[in-house]
Amino acid sequence: MGRGRIEIKRIENVNSRQVTFSKRRNGLMKKAKELSILCDAEVALIIFSSTGKVYDFSSGCMEQTLSRYGAASADHKPKEEEQLLLCSSQENGVVLRKDDAMKNELERLQLAIQRLKGKELEGMSFSDLISLENQLNDSLHSVKDQKTQILLNQVERSRLKERRALEENQILRKQVEMLGGGSSGPKGLSEIPQFYSPQAEPESSSSDDDDENDHHSDTSLQLGLSSSGYCTKRKKPKIESPCGYNSGSQVASD
Repeated sequence: MGRGRIEIKRIENVNSRQVTFSKRRNGLMKKAKELSILCDAEVALIIFSSTGKVYDFSSGCMEQTLSRYGAASADHKPKEEEQLLLCSSQENGVVLRKDDAMKNELERLQLAIQRLKGKELEGMSFSDLISLENQLNDSLHSVKDQKTQILLNQVERSRLKERRALEENQILRKQVEMLGGGSSGPKGLSEIPQFYSPQAEPESSSSDDDDENDHHSDTSLQLGLSSSGYCTKRKKPKIESPCGYNSGSQVASD
C-alpha cells in the first residue's frame, strides 16, 4: 500500500519542517549528482535554509560554473531585449492600424450624420442622393408609425381609465340609492312617531261626541224616536221640567 499524496504547503511545526528539509535536501543533492554522472552535465546546486545556512553541490568547480552562467545570461539578455522590442513594435503597429481604422470609421459616421441632417451634400452623385432620400423617407415613416402607436396606446389607456371610472360611478350610485331608500322608505305604523297637542284633544273629544250622537240618532230612528228630542235629552239630562217630562212620556206612549 503506497503512501498518500502530501499537500504541498508550508509545514507549521518547526521540528517537522526541519526534518523534512534535511531529508529533501539530501535527496535533491543525490538527484543532482546522479544527473551529472548519467548525462555528463555540469550541475551546480545552491540551497539556503530558513536559518541562513548555505548548502551547495557542484559536479565541477563552483566558480567556473557560476562564471559560465553569468556569461551565458549576459549573452542571452540582448536577445531577450531584441525579442521584447520586436514584439512591442509589432503590437504598437497593430494598435496604430486599429487606431487609424477607428478614426476612418468615425469620420465616415460623422459624415453620414451630417448628410442625414441635410448638410455636406457636395460631391454626392444622383444615385447617392436618391438612396439618401429613400433612407430619410423610411426613417420618417418609422417615426410616424412609432408616434401613432404611442398615441393609440395613450387613447387605449384613457378609455380603460374612463371605463373603470364609469364602473366605480355606477357602484357608488347603487350604494347611494340603497342608502337613500333605506332612510326615506315607508315605515310601519308602530315606527311612525305620534305627537299630541292640547288643542287637538277637544277636537278628538268633540268628534267622539259627534260619533256617539250619530250612533244614538240612528238608534232613535230605528225605535221611532225623534233625533232632536233624544239629542236634547242626551245633552240636557239634568233639566227638570214638567213640560219636557210630559212630552217625553207622550213620545214614549206614542
